[in-house]
Amino acid sequence: MSGQAPAGQTAPAHVPVLLEEVMAALEPIRGGTFIDGTFGAGGYSRALLARGAAQVIGVDRDPDALAAGTALAAANPGRLTLAEAEFAALDRVAAEHARAPVDGIVLDIGVSSMQLDEAGRGFSFLRDGPLDMRMSQSGPSAADLANRAQERDLADILFHFGEERAARRIARAIVVARAAEPVATTGSLAGIVEACLPRPRPGQIHPATRSFQAFRIAVNDELGQLVRALGAAERVLAPGGRLAVVTFHSLEDRVVKRYFQFASAEAAQGSRHAPAAVAVPARFERPAKPVVAGPEEVARNPRARSARLRCARRTAARPVAADPAQLGVPKAPVAAELAARGWR
Repeated sequence: MSGQAPAGQTAPAHVPVLLEEVMAALEPIRGGTFIDGTFGAGGYSRALLARGAAQVIGVDRDPDALAAGTALAAANPGRLTLAEAEFAALDRVAAEHARAPVDGIVLDIGVSSMQLDEAGRGFSFLRDGPLDMRMSQSGPSAADLANRAQERDLADILFHFGEERAARRIARAIVVARAAEPVATTGSLAGIVEACLPRPRPGQIHPATRSFQAFRIAVNDELGQLVRALGAAERVLAPGGRLAVVTFHSLEDRVVKRYFQFASAEAAQGSRHAPAAVAVPARFERPAKPVVAGPEEVARNPRARSARLRCARRTAARPVAADPAQLGVPKAPVAAELAARGWR
């Protein structure tokens, strides 16, 4: 998630959150290979190239982001490779494109500023537009979720992915509203949620904030993608390589925090076939303390207020598959799962 370039300026003015902190965490080396797992507007990729990276692989599942990055790739022939893929597929992307072992990976989790600012993408309640929210622009949309999911599934999504205490009330209101007419726009969904909740006091978030977060996470399977991306990064990074992850809300940060906690500790593993526990070495060194944006950056870009950076260095230990339940991923359904079972 990044700041928006001032009016009249070109793409290089687009500065992602915690840019210098991410660069310090990755310690980009001249001649190194890096993956920008959430390319967005290319801010991290641009900085890595400026600091001498031999190859940067920019990954994004949003075709609009990659189309916008073609000029940056053309200006850095042979050094910037763009790949349309989910960041959970980092290992496949690296196998196809990396010319050397990967020295660092950065993941900027969540929705980008460009997606939020474009009404037609349907991510924000501040701009009325079609209720979409699909980062990849394919698969079931937020409108499909609002109009086809069962009330109980909607309530679970709102409660677990949005941490919304009024989840049942809002889910019921959505079902009542869609019986009269489809919930087709961001404005209509925001209005339904607002009618269920008290008017916010000064300084409080918009009443629809948690519900929109929940819908977005469910539509894009963001937490499942995050767990798979962390595992893929672990498999890809060379010994000594660094993984830097920027999160924007507590659900994401909890997953990343727990992942680094488990991955940086020696673990004892056994099974019913081999009950004697076997020590598994730490796959990452002890992670650095989390970093947050300073007051100057928050003043320039309010979206940086909730940003948190966690980073750790890879060891030579063999990778181990991450357990979503162990990492605190809620057991709420996602849109693709509901669509696959016919929204029942």
